[in-house]
Amino acid sequence: MTQSGEPTPDDAFAAIVEAHDGLSPEASARLNARLVLLLAERVGDPAAVIRAATAARRGLEDA
Repeated sequence: MTQSGEPTPDDAFAAIVEAHDGLSPEASARLNARLVLLLAERVGDPAAVIRAATAARRGLEDA
């Protein structure tokens, strides 16, 4: 947290990692899907969501 008490990007990452703790791979995938949909709704900009999805997919074709 920052001095003002606001969460940092590291805090957000830690919360996401913690949310996955103890989940099966299937439950973890469901959590990811729900999180993506909730964040996309929160962003409210379809073009930004499409750009983010494209960027996230980049380089994963061979993974």
